[in-house]
Amino acid sequence: MPESLPQGWVRADLHCHTVYSKDSLTPLEAVIRACRRKDIQRIAITGHNTIEGALRLRDLAPELVIVGEEIKTTHGEIQAFFIEKAIPPGLSPEETIARVREQSGVVGVSHPLDPMRGEAMGEENLRRVVGLVDCIEVFNARSIWAVHDRRAAEFARAHGLPGTAGSDAHTAFEIGRAYIEMPDFDGPTTFLEALAQGRVGGRRSLPVVHLFSRWATFRKRLMKA
Repeated sequence: MPESLPQGWVRADLHCHTVYSKDSLTPLEAVIRACRRKDIQRIAITGHNTIEGALRLRDLAPELVIVGEEIKTTHGEIQAFFIEKAIPPGLSPEETIARVREQSGVVGVSHPLDPMRGEAMGEENLRRVVGLVDCIEVFNARSIWAVHDRRAAEFARAHGLPGTAGSDAHTAFEIGRAYIEMPDFDGPTTFLEALAQGRVGGRRSLPVVHLFSRWATFRKRLMKA
């Protein structure tokens, strides 16, 4: 269990999937139980190209959930926080970011420099949009090699951007593996202010967790057949 937090601070896992993502089977109630058990006070539900799970989970635990989305663009994935309408996949990064801005949301980039992820933006594309984003994920518990997170952290520092951290959980037991401790917040503006003071913690998940995502994808395809 992590050490106790300073007064007025929260521990947040800023990257999580539920059964509403194509490669997760995690029920919404299991997310709430895991957060309470692991002392996670805020969690961003960033479903793949959907906010339905995040909205439903917020109805169950409004004090816990940040509504987000992990959006597949033509050149890697964008993370959106504090949005109310889903943003469709397949747009350019610039158009995707513009649609997040229309909702006054926060724009992040998930696992941007991890070449093991087919959805990673990569450095060339990240440089193209760095002036348009608010934050960069600097610790993703599902990134197999720590060096890729270190490179993302160095990139964020070089460009004066705060870092986020998240488990990228596709199963309940992964929740809270990576987190950021930060002052409490009540919306996009105070969230970014708090991120600037945040401190990243947690530990990397074992590579075997990726097999659970593949199984979830396969099982859902079978159910549709």
